[in-house]
Amino acid sequence: MQFVAPQPVRLCINGKNHDLHLEPRVTLLDALREAIGLTGTKKGCDRGQCGACTVLVDGQRINSCLTLAIMHEDQAITTVEGLAEESVLHPVQAAFLEQDAFQCGYCTPGQICSTVALLAELKAGHISAVTPDVRIGLAELSDDELRERMSGNICRCGAYPNIVAAIRMVIAGNT
Repeated sequence: MQFVAPQPVRLCINGKNHDLHLEPRVTLLDALREAIGLTGTKKGCDRGQCGACTVLVDGQRINSCLTLAIMHEDQAITTVEGLAEESVLHPVQAAFLEQDAFQCGYCTPGQICSTVALLAELKAGHISAVTPDVRIGLAELSDDELRERMSGNICRCGAYPNIVAAIRMVIAGNT
């Protein structure tokens, strides 16, 4: 393996700029955890299959283990640590606590970030693979629809019913 010199990169994470020197092949996940110290984002499978590393980039959910840090200059990166405002939890974080939507908690940061993106997608009228009639859009939000939209996030403990309940709680405005 050939040595590749670190390159300067500026990442805007949770509203704060971080000037780093990283090898071009460092993933966004590793930059978050190892270079910046934001350990809320978890390394699960390191293959983009579990969703534990989900973060928001310009409001879109991505698997941070599958993308290089240098690809995200000039983009707004939000991790689970950046969702709360000072000591006030984000409504999704509060709903996950209220509904006990976790067991071991390892997947929870990715689940929460994915839920925040899901809510934005719903608001924008995005359809999914299980939307009954794509011509008219989403008429009813079924549990199957929610599970499909969260299918990129695996919970090995099986807290899915409580995760769906937490999402429903936020949608109903009860947080």
